[in-house]
Amino acid sequence: MSSPLSIRRELIVSVAVPLVLFFALTVFVLDGIFRALSERALRELLEEQLIAVVSSAETANDGRIELRLLDPESRLLTPGSGYYAVVRARSGALLWSSPSLQGTGLRLDVILAAGGTDYRQVRLAGGDRVAVLSRGLEWEYARGSNADLVFSVAASTAQQQAQLWRFRQQLTGWFVLLALALLAVLAWRLRRAMAPMQRLEREIREMEGGQRGGLGADYPRELAGVTRNLNALLEGERARIARYRDTLGNLAHGLKTPLAVMRTAAASVGERERAVLDGEIDRMAQIVEHQLKRAATGGGASFGQASVDPAPVLADLRAALLRVHAARDLQVQIEVQSGSGFVGDRGDLLELLGNLLDNACKWCRGRVRVRLRLDATAVSARRLVIQVDDDGPGIPAGDRERVRERGVRADERQPGHGLGLAMVSDTAAAYGGELRISASEDLGGARVEVRLPGRSLAASA
Repeated sequence: MSSPLSIRRELIVSVAVPLVLFFALTVFVLDGIFRALSERALRELLEEQLIAVVSSAETANDGRIELRLLDPESRLLTPGSGYYAVVRARSGALLWSSPSLQGTGLRLDVILAAGGTDYRQVRLAGGDRVAVLSRGLEWEYARGSNADLVFSVAASTAQQQAQLWRFRQQLTGWFVLLALALLAVLAWRLRRAMAPMQRLEREIREMEGGQRGGLGADYPRELAGVTRNLNALLEGERARIARYRDTLGNLAHGLKTPLAVMRTAAASVGERERAVLDGEIDRMAQIVEHQLKRAATGGGASFGQASVDPAPVLADLRAALLRVHAARDLQVQIEVQSGSGFVGDRGDLLELLGNLLDNACKWCRGRVRVRLRLDATAVSARRLVIQVDDDGPGIPAGDRERVRERGVRADERQPGHGLGLAMVSDTAAAYGGELRISASEDLGGARVEVRLPGRSLAASA
């Protein structure tokens, strides 16, 4: 059985998920912006390097290209420095290369027409990436003597990648800390905001456990109307049950005197008529007694009821039934899980168990077994499980629903009124429980299972 949803958990999730997605999207966007800015800065640096190379280029007497770099500490002069430059003819012939290219294996062989520009990134043999900017220029060797040259400069992206990695680490770290801080504040605020709901849940649980008769006061405006109306509903329900009980008791009590008069008058009629009248009067008296007892015990679950220990009730019923059926060799076995309690009226439990055991004793061949336990996985209204098995003929599958009706018996040839299981079904329904009829796997007869409100006796002590 799945656990019920938590409003606080749902609120935290409903806020946390968009918050985390927003932070993730923000990190992604900022990372893209920083990467674009870094790429732009690298290209601008290459543009500056290219201008410096073009400005330093001179034509020698033999027509070769020479670069007279003004900075003697230029990184183009240091092998493996990460900055590289090449001058090629449009035909691809190498005219000049920077000393920094030695041992790198990098070939800057881009060919462009005059006025063309090319930007790309290539990977070295060692795995490092290099950004390359090339531009085609029309170079004038002498007056009237021109040639197309391609100037290429390159720079390692290692420093750029390292900066980008550090930025990503810091950005992610700060956003994770910020998200955790916001979630912690959110959880704290929700805990304070949901405190009245938790209090309401706790008070309802205490009412179910019989520890209080109503809800407290001083609830927030959003819950004050609910708690006030719920308290009014509980009070009205108690008053209604008491009124019905009193009315039913008065009605049943008022019928006792006419019944007594009818019984006295029946003595003056013939034997046959008197037998018929006595039978009907006895039946009416049984109904009146039953309704009087139900009126006195109430019937139905309500808040604030304490737990009833079913073990003594079963022990008394067992002793009484063994006396009633003393002519038969009956074995009535009782198994009660320790601490199992019934949440309701003791009289209703006595009536229900009495009907179940009486039916089982009537129909069994010699064995009856009663088991009571608590089912922690069931809802509170069906937590106490009562199973009554017998070794009799059982109840046919086609009759299991029909015998719940008043006045219906599985075997009409047997004596009885057909009220026992109907009364059990009514009592179970009044408490929000249920009645099930099946075949007993162990004893071979019928199994009647009733589920009623229950809790551990220790919890209500």
